[in-house]
Amino acid sequence: QVQLVESGGGLVQAGGSLRLSCAASGTIFSIFTVSWYRQAPGKQRELVAGITGGGLKNYLDSVKGRFTISRDNAKNTVYLQMNSLKPEDTAVYYCNAARRLGGAQLDYWGQGTQVTVSS
Repeated sequence: QVQLVESGGGLVQAGGSLRLSCAASGTIFSIFTVSWYRQAPGKQRELVAGITGGGLKNYLDSVKGRFTISRDNAKNTVYLQMNSLKPEDTAVYYCNAARRLGGAQLDYWGQGTQVTVSS
């Protein structure tokens, strides 16, 4: 059973920084693509950033240059460094770990961590 635990959320002023962590247990984390999603009230969940097992990264256009995703496979942890935060970054941030196994897509989610950016 794969478990993902997010941490690092909180309240920060616009222009500030936060670092989110996603710690995994119960699996060989390095074989998963890990992504951060966010969901603001009344909006759909959106992909913020992702990193493959090989280290390839992708970002939502609105966070490029401000957010950085990284992973430490030895610690089974993925990070999202968020700088120059804006009020529109306010959302619940979720960690997702995904991989294909045979013909099936395996997806695991954390419980989410709240990020609130005040203006």
